[in-house]
Amino acid sequence: MTVAMAPAVSEELRTTLPHTLSEVGLLLREDDSLLRHTFFGIIKHHHPTLADKIDNIYALSLAWCRTESDRDFQLLEKCLADLNPDELILVSSAFSQLLNLHNLSEEISSAQLERAVRMGEVEQSTRSTNRSFKKLVSQGKDPADIYKAICSQRVDLVFTAHPTQALRQSLLKKYARIRHDMDKLHNSRMSPYEKIEALESIRCQIQGAWRTDEIRRQKPTPQSEMRQGLTYFNETIFPSLPVFYRRIDTALAQIGQPKLPLDHNLFSFGSWMGGDRDGNPFVTPDTTRDVVITARLSAVNVFFDAIEKLMFELSIWRCTPEMQALAEAVHAKQAPIQHALADQRKKKNYVEFWSVIPIKDPFRLVLSEMRDRLFHTREVLHHCLMQPTMNLKEVLESDPEAYYKNEELLEPLKLMYRSLLATNDDGIANGRLLDVIRQVSCFGLGMVALDIRQESTRHTDAMDAITKFLGIGSYKGWSEKERLEFLLKELTGKRPLLPMGLETSAEVADVLGTFKVIAQLPPDSLGAYVISMAHTASDVLAVVLLQREGGMTKPLRVAPLFETLDDLDHSESAMEQLLSNKWYNEHIKGEQECMIGYSDSGKDAGRLAAAWGLYTVQERLVKVAERHGVRLTLFHGRGGTVGRGGGPTHLAILSQPPGTIKGGLRVTIQGETLEQQFGEKEVCFRTLDLYTSAVLESALSPTRPPKPEFRTVMDAMSKVSCAAYRAVVRGDERFIDYFQAATPVSELARMNIGSRPAKRKAAGSIDTLRAIPWIFAWTQTRFHLPVWLGIGAAFQAVIDEGKLELLQEMYATWPFFSVTLDMVEMVFAKADPRVAQFYETGLVPKELWGFGEDLREKFHMTKSVLLKVMGHKRLLGTNADIILQQKINLRAPYVTPLNVLQVYCLKALRAMESGNGIDSRYKTYEPKDREVIAMLTRDVNTPKEPYKAAVEDCLIICMKGVAAGMQNTG
Repeated sequence: MTVAMAPAVSEELRTTLPHTLSEVGLLLREDDSLLRHTFFGIIKHHHPTLADKIDNIYALSLAWCRTESDRDFQLLEKCLADLNPDELILVSSAFSQLLNLHNLSEEISSAQLERAVRMGEVEQSTRSTNRSFKKLVSQGKDPADIYKAICSQRVDLVFTAHPTQALRQSLLKKYARIRHDMDKLHNSRMSPYEKIEALESIRCQIQGAWRTDEIRRQKPTPQSEMRQGLTYFNETIFPSLPVFYRRIDTALAQIGQPKLPLDHNLFSFGSWMGGDRDGNPFVTPDTTRDVVITARLSAVNVFFDAIEKLMFELSIWRCTPEMQALAEAVHAKQAPIQHALADQRKKKNYVEFWSVIPIKDPFRLVLSEMRDRLFHTREVLHHCLMQPTMNLKEVLESDPEAYYKNEELLEPLKLMYRSLLATNDDGIANGRLLDVIRQVSCFGLGMVALDIRQESTRHTDAMDAITKFLGIGSYKGWSEKERLEFLLKELTGKRPLLPMGLETSAEVADVLGTFKVIAQLPPDSLGAYVISMAHTASDVLAVVLLQREGGMTKPLRVAPLFETLDDLDHSESAMEQLLSNKWYNEHIKGEQECMIGYSDSGKDAGRLAAAWGLYTVQERLVKVAERHGVRLTLFHGRGGTVGRGGGPTHLAILSQPPGTIKGGLRVTIQGETLEQQFGEKEVCFRTLDLYTSAVLESALSPTRPPKPEFRTVMDAMSKVSCAAYRAVVRGDERFIDYFQAATPVSELARMNIGSRPAKRKAAGSIDTLRAIPWIFAWTQTRFHLPVWLGIGAAFQAVIDEGKLELLQEMYATWPFFSVTLDMVEMVFAKADPRVAQFYETGLVPKELWGFGEDLREKFHMTKSVLLKVMGHKRLLGTNADIILQQKINLRAPYVTPLNVLQVYCLKALRAMESGNGIDSRYKTYEPKDREVIAMLTRDVNTPKEPYKAAVEDCLIICMKGVAAGMQNTG
């Protein structure tokens, strides 16, 4: 019996919290071993012979990861090369599942660590709002000022459907159940029988995951992406938020301050799912309408359940005259129809309280009407969903029994709260009722506010079609000055601009149709209108005008998105021109939102130059807004990976330029980050805590501005880094051929992990490729080129000037610089250039191998100077990095076999598609394993040759597995 099949480290999982980081590490190893052992038991049951091979592969991979011996890698490679097609699929699926299970063990150990820190069992620099309160008080801040600050701050988290979450929803649910059962084993006093039942439940879910096809056979629709996103609200965010607010109330009490006001929300939530039409032809006006109705249905459902539970709890008879008057008004309306009403309630299958409630139960009586109205609202929404021509806003607004405005649901609850306080029933008031009030106040009847995003050129095309039809010229051909004059004239005028009988292209019709549809949606269901690839002031004014022409009486705020380095550089002049306009300044009423893109700026200029460009543009934009008396909210378009601006939440916020957050923050939560930050209640609570504490500290205890010499060095390094990055990515004619050959970028679309195409345009170069597949492709090879390319050249240039000590001082004292370098170090720790070279020798023409060698030399040079600047002898060499290094070490033996199999599959698939044929061994291949047959016959596409189908499935599984293995560990 080898390592993989060995029993778990301990038959008895520890049920006490860890006291040291070494105990946290032991907990992680124990959980990893338990889940791996359970999984191999299932494999042994279903595939006895294959289980031995998988066991051997794992042992060989583990040996290579520990020794880094070429001989061990050759043994591993030979073992994998000897697999038949049936085995290819099952082995790749096994290691993909092992990585998913290992990631669960990481989440469980992290949750245990957080509990231990909160209970004082482990000393850790973990951030929380309670600690922030104490820190600020110790710095001399007045608790009243702290209270004032937290009562005015707001964090807006915007969920997007960017395709980096490779796991299917069916698997995520099974993993969530495993996480729940593991959590019980660690934290509950359980009888021997209960432990056996929990372990059996874990085994059942792992077996269910193994027997579930992990491949998406169809691309998800934007509607299905929204439904998946809403599960996080229903299962974790909605129930966690009031619990978190209670903790804030307790923390405030400890510094002598009152509870949070009823009408203040620390958080609001937005979404791009079904609203982000930038380059996504599947997001249509009808799609946007569908997802808004879906979100409102979700809100109505959770509030229906919440109100019904309150009916059981609020059996109180004593109340204020105002509450009594409301109850009497409800009773007067219900009493004449009490028998019919009771029959209706029976048919609706309410849990209880079918009959008209007597006046002596005033709270239940009012709640019964609220329940009836929520049920009716749900029926209206279902009807509108099935009738796409209905004006949703008009239908809800005109129906007196349907809920339209959030205040209609909130005001009776507030009245109940005030009544209970007045009758000295504080405990009841501050129980479930307070939680529901806070949930209604935060989520409202829209649940999430949908942003609309579209590329600037699409609005230009629409305006051009209009001006040409009117015979006043080509909008596209006008200068910026001419465009602004025209737009302002129309905005200040009263006549409609859109002519009757306007004939347009399908693209322009889609743009105009979007404005007409959002005008028919409830305002509380909508957020901002984001303009991607924004360049000028006219880009913003065009959207303001098109909203008016679409019939919007309450227009959305318009947020230009500046993405490339050039756009960031020119954003200051664009915003200056916009905010200096008197009409626009009055229109926005002192509030402006501006989005900055981390992903595309990194793809355009490299990580270091993009990071510095984003830092300085925030400073400049804030100054522009201050000059014009405007409060600017910066919308951070961060991705999950380091290459797309990802990083630890608290540090990322505190490393922003001082004075740029000011109590307001808007940020995207993308792809797999949704699961990592909101997949479990403990983690969700922690996420809310991190954002709250970081924004509070950034407002009351901002970091010091960088020294002038720091800025001078960063300016210089940014230029060198950008030039070095572009010299390779844009300047070297070999790059595109190498990139397309050495990575699976051309094959990523087979994964069906998002509704959007990988490119904004069907053809084109790296510029048209989206940032996500750009990062994803390099991550698959474990080379992570977009993160580090250019940094080494920049550092070396400064070191050659004798300024190494200055760089080290910057790392030690400047949060922005230290966080940037820490994230790059983490990526280097996950990278393995030997694996990248294996991709090269297996897939890249020999004439390009020299180019690959040059890249690896840059990799090693960058790693060397990075360690020199950080003052580290090796990667992740500090005590604080022990757990992070252990996570990476535990993942590596699972990832490497998938890398090897991926190269085999890419080589075979490309040979077949280029016409070079199939290996003679497999020309008569027919799958024999029933599980493999079942997987291959699930494909909804045109049937393929069995061997090609097997290779494609193996490739997709490998890509999913590697993605799970490379997800952020920091």
